[in-house]
Parts: sequence; C-alpha cells; structure tokens
Amino acid sequence: MRCTAKNFISRLQNKKEDALDYVIEHYSSFVNAIAYKILSDINKDAIEECVNDVFLAIWQNAKQFEGQPEDFKKWIGMLTKYKAIDIFRRLEKQQAREKGDEELSRKPDIKETEQEFLKKEQRNDLLFAISCLESVDRDIFMMKYFLQLTNTEIAETLHLSKAAVENRLYRGKKKLATSIKLREVFI
Repeated sequence: MRCTAKNFISRLQNKKEDALDYVIEHYSSFVNAIAYKILSDINKDAIEECVNDVFLAIWQNAKQFEGQPEDFKKWIGMLTKYKAIDIFRRLEKQQAREKGDEELSRKPDIKETEQEFLKKEQRNDLLFAISCLESVDRDIFMMKYFLQLTNTEIAETLHLSKAAVENRLYRGKKKLATSIKLREVFI
C-alpha cells in the first residue's frame, strides 16, 4: 500500500517508513523555515540538528497525534518551534559559558542594553497581541512577519486568495494598532 495524503498519519502511527518519507518530502521545507528563523542567528549547524530532531520526534511520537490531516502541519510546526527553542537555549547557555570571564569583565553599554530590552519587550508585546487574533489571522501574521513569507506564499499555504491574505493583514494591523504599545510598529 502506498502512502498518500489521506493515509500517511495512520501509516506513520503504525511505524511504516514510507510514511516518514512522505512527511519528510512534504514538510521538510516548512520545518527548515521555522528552524532557520529561530536558529539562524546563533548557529547554522543547529538548524540541521533541529530538523533531524523534529523528524525523529515525529517518528517516535506519531501515536500522540490525534487530529485531522489538516492539523498535522500545525502539530509539526509546534514541534519544530519548541525543538528549535530548546536548541537555541542550550546553545545560548553554552556560548555564555564559553565567553565566561570575558563578558563579566566588560562593562555593558547602558544604551545598548536598554535598546535590546526595549526591542525584546516590543517583540513580546507583538507576539502576545498576535496570539489574541483568530487562528487564521495568527497564522498569516506568523508567516508574514516571523517566517518572512510573501503574501502569495501565505495564500498558497493556507488555500486563500492573495487579496484575502492582504485584507486579513490590513485588518489585523488595525486591530494590533489599537494597542498603545504596538501603535508605533504598524502606524
């Protein structure tokens, strides 16, 4: 029996290798994009490690997936995100240990530290506000501003028209701009 879009989940849960091949073939670019977005600043080799870890986790934990085939991509996306964050934290700690005394002896520039803090705070505010949007709008914003996909790519991925994506982005920006903290980002 061949693996298809309709049966790949059940075959994957039954540990059929052709199902894993199907998943890798159809979702590797998606997994790579998420891993790249999170890990590209810290270590390029970590991206490959993350992708391999994700597909291993999919293989080992396939029985835990209980959704529909259309939810599978979201599940893989979440697995990738959390694996990449774990790797990012581990590598960040490792780099901090390696720098050790060098960093402690250097007195940080107050303006630089303040700007970094404000940038992270603004990003966290934005992520929180995006998480409050409807699920389709949330996916569109994550793809547009965090995965750097074009409106056409987003439309194809979500099976929407390009105009629908643009309208949702416009309305979403208006919703997000109502927050005083986020107004300067979108206006």
